[in-house]
Amino acid sequence: MQKKCLDCRLVNYPQLEICVRCGAGLPSATRVRTFWRAIVRRAWICVVVIIIVIGGFYLSLIGSAKRLTLVQKQTVARAIDVLRERGFTDEVFLLEHVTAYRAEDNWLNASVPKENAYAATNFPFEIMTLYDDFFAYPRDDVERAAVLLHEAKHLQGKDEHDAYEFVWKNREQLGWTREYYRDSPVWHNTRNQTREVVPILFVCEFNEALDCTETTR
Repeated sequence: MQKKCLDCRLVNYPQLEICVRCGAGLPSATRVRTFWRAIVRRAWICVVVIIIVIGGFYLSLIGSAKRLTLVQKQTVARAIDVLRERGFTDEVFLLEHVTAYRAEDNWLNASVPKENAYAATNFPFEIMTLYDDFFAYPRDDVERAAVLLHEAKHLQGKDEHDAYEFVWKNREQLGWTREYYRDSPVWHNTRNQTREVVPILFVCEFNEALDCTETTR
């Protein structure tokens, strides 16, 4: 094992006890091993402290908001079934096995001003808050599935642009079409928000100022 002088940083041969450059005493193998053990020990302590802090923060978010009722859980489950039937496998996995659902704002959400919404997601803690509007305004489970699909993109770390774009581009696969939902407030709100956040979808040569994802209408 080579020995590095702690004073001048010269690497000396392992059999030497004194640095050939500056004459300072060289650290023994035992001192080197002890030094690195101390570094590793401190690193593990830092990791444990970070885990405890993050875990405490997560529990505070979970504990500061009430859970869904049984009826609300059943409603969410039906909407997830719609996504499963339509082939949104990755999103269904997150919604079923990773997400913690709450029926009201936790302390963090409550501290942030926001407009009326159907749901909100805390990434990367994978906590989803479903507001009363989520259960009241959608016409059926397909529209609730559209809301969950939007929030599932946030669970993946996507921003509003990507979430709105994904849902709008995949609404045909979801079965959420203009023919059946044109009078729904959820349809109108989502379309207006999508047009504001992703305007490129509504500006094109073949369908000027309308919806570029609708080529036949």
